[in-house]
Amino acid sequence: MRHAVRPATPADVPLILALIRELADYERLAHEVVATEDALAEHLFGARPAAEVLIGECDGEAVGFALYFQSFSTFLARPGLYLEDLFVRPAFRGRGLGARLLVELAALAVQRGCGRLEWSVLDWNEPALAFYRRLGAAPMAEWTVQRLAGDALRAVAARRDVAPHSRTG
Repeated sequence: MRHAVRPATPADVPLILALIRELADYERLAHEVVATEDALAEHLFGARPAAEVLIGECDGEAVGFALYFQSFSTFLARPGLYLEDLFVRPAFRGRGLGARLLVELAALAVQRGCGRLEWSVLDWNEPALAFYRRLGAAPMAEWTVQRLAGDALRAVAARRDVAPHSRTG
């Protein structure tokens, strides 16, 4: 089986959306997917791209992807890459394509002068956790992911219109 990894093009948007939906099914989060082809095209290939995608192929068939974006470490004063999603279709797992996608992403991080490559993984996803450990990834057990989304995000943003509280002492 021959593997190849290539940068995504605008023509890959339908494929990327299909892979995102398959990933969401696997992670039991299909109900959260609201992405559309138009939104992906705008944010991946528009005037101000927010993320990039690598497509993984087996024998010429696109069967996986890695979606990532630039981050920044204040402690290192260097950019980093954040891997938002890595997915290989189940029938093609265990054949080295996931590792190849990560190797290509790590090489890209080194080439761009990044200080780190980071990602999150669901704590119940034992196959993924074992895969990442075999590659040498270290868990950040002392950190927890925090998120503002939907109504909570809008509520915090609305505080911008409220005068800051002053403390007197």
